[in-house]
Amino acid sequence: MKRTQSVEDYLEAILMVQEEKGTCRAIDIAQHLGFSKPSVSVALRNLEKDGSVLRGNDGSVQLTEKGRAIAESVLDRHRFLTNFLIMVGVDPATAEEDACGMEHTLSAESFERFRAWVEKVDVHNEDREN
Repeated sequence: MKRTQSVEDYLEAILMVQEEKGTCRAIDIAQHLGFSKPSVSVALRNLEKDGSVLRGNDGSVQLTEKGRAIAESVLDRHRFLTNFLIMVGVDPATAEEDACGMEHTLSAESFERFRAWVEKVDVHNEDREN
C-alpha cells in the first residue's frame, strides 16, 4: 500500500487514541477522525493487508512495528510543527490544523533541516537568556 496522507492519518489516529485510552477500536478511530465506521472498517482492512495493523477478535486495533514506525514519525512531525507555529504566534487551533497538512507535505530532508534550524535558533536564544 502506498504511504498516502490518508494512510498516515489513520496510523497517527490509532497511535493518538492508544496514547489517550490505552486501547483502540474502530469506533474510536471514527470518532477521532470524524469518519463513518464503515469507512474506517474499509481502511483498517487495507491497513491490515498491508501489514500496518492487527485487529483482534475483540475489535481492538494494534499497530504493527511497521505501522508504529510510520505513526510515530507522523505524530512527531505533527507535534513539532504545531509547537513551532504556536511559538511564532499562531492561534493553537489554527496551528493544529495547519500542522495536519504540513506534516504530510514536507520532505524528510526539508523537515530535518527545519528541525535542526529551529533547535539551533532555540539553543542560541537559551544562551542569551543565561
